[in-house]
Amino acid sequence: MLRVCVIGMGPIGNRHAMIYNEDPLAELVGVCDILRDRADAASKTHGAPAFYDAQQMLAALKPDVCSITTGGYEYGSDHYLPTMQALEAGCHVLGEKPISNEIAKAEEMVAKAAEKGLCYGINLNHRFTEATYIAKRWQNEGRLGHLLFVNMSMWIKNPAESSPYFMIKALNPHTVDVMRHFCGDVEAVQCFGTTAPGRSIITTAHFSMKFKNGCVGGLTASYDIERGHPMERCEVAGTKGRLIIDDMWREATLYPQGDFEKRVYSNPIFGGHRDFEDTFRNRIHKFLQQVTDGAQPEEIDGSGAEGLAAQKVLQAAIESVDTGNVVYIK
Repeated sequence: MLRVCVIGMGPIGNRHAMIYNEDPLAELVGVCDILRDRADAASKTHGAPAFYDAQQMLAALKPDVCSITTGGYEYGSDHYLPTMQALEAGCHVLGEKPISNEIAKAEEMVAKAAEKGLCYGINLNHRFTEATYIAKRWQNEGRLGHLLFVNMSMWIKNPAESSPYFMIKALNPHTVDVMRHFCGDVEAVQCFGTTAPGRSIITTAHFSMKFKNGCVGGLTASYDIERGHPMERCEVAGTKGRLIIDDMWREATLYPQGDFEKRVYSNPIFGGHRDFEDTFRNRIHKFLQQVTDGAQPEEIDGSGAEGLAAQKVLQAAIESVDTGNVVYIK
C-alpha cells in the first residue's frame, strides 16, 4: 500500500483525499495547506494529520506519492514549488492540470522527475474513461486505418475572468490531451477567439491544428454554454473508419468505412460511470496501480511530459491569437 499526501486542500484537493481514502492501493497519511483553516478542516474530514508547510510534511511523513492540487493564478501558478519539493523528497507526484502555464517551469518539473527517476503524472482525467479506453483499443486494432482528421469540442459555463486567455489555458489542457492521445504530437496551430456579450476576455475559441503525422484537426472551446447540455465530443477519422466519443464516458461509437453496421459502447446504469467524479477515481487509481506495479516514469499514462506538450500547444494558440499567424511548436 502506498503512503499518500495531498498538498492544496481546496475542492479538488479534498476530492483527491477522499478518493485516496477509498482506494485499496493507498493510505492517506497527511494533508497540507498554507491556509490553516483549510488544512484543519481537511484533516477532520479525511482523518489524516494537518500540516501548514509542505516541506515539513514531506520530511516528517516521507510519503511514497504526493498529489499537488494547489491553485493560484489561472489555476496553475502554485504547482511549481510543491511539485519540486515533493520530487526532491523522493515522492512520485500526481499533479493537477494545467501542469503550469509557464512553460519554463513546466519543463523544470518534468526534467526534475526524470533526473530523480520518479513517476510524474498529471490529472488529465478526461482520457481515463471506459469509453476512451475502448475507442483507443479500436484505434490500436487498426479499425481507423491511416488517420485523416480529428474534431474536438468542449464547453461549460464559467464566468471567471482572471486573465485575457484564462479560458484557453484553464479549459483546454483536457481537450488538447485527448486529441494528442489519439493523434500524437501537434506540429502547428492557428487560433481565433471571440468574446461573448457581457464578457471582457476571450470566452470562445477555435483552434486549427496540424499534427506531425499529417493528420489535421479542429478544436472549439467555450466558457459561454450551460454545462447542463452535453459538454464534450471527440471525433477521430481515418481511411478505414471513424469513431466518436460523446461526453467523455457516456458513449463511444465506431463507424467502419463501407459498413453500415456501427459498433457502440454505452455507459451502463450499473457498474459504469456514475458522475464526473468517477473520472478522478479512474485516473488516480491508474496512477497508483502503475506506481505499485513498478512502471517506469516514461510509461506513466497522462505523464508530466504529456501535460507539458499540451501546454505548449496552448501557448502557441495564444501566440497565434496575438499575431494572427500560424505558429509552429518547438
